[in-house]
Amino acid sequence: MTDVREGVDALDRELVSLLATRFGYMRAAARIKPSRDTVRDEDRKASVIAAAVEEARKAGIPEQVIADIWETLVEGSIAYEFDEWDRTRD
Repeated sequence: MTDVREGVDALDRELVSLLATRFGYMRAAARIKPSRDTVRDEDRKASVIAAAVEEARKAGIPEQVIADIWETLVEGSIAYEFDEWDRTRD
């Protein structure tokens, strides 16, 4: 069990590192987007979540769990991007 927990902990660190990279892209998007009202894009949000659910299906992992995680991730990313958009234009 110790090896399993160590593996999970290592993977969690990798996931956080990957999320840091993802949030870097959110910072870039905030700099690029010409107006604040372009930050939220519901079509893009739906597409990102659908793609994650499809990857979950292919991987044989619970699709609804992934949908829920990605809903939270995308909403958090949008909030972060709004904050960055505002911060870079003050």
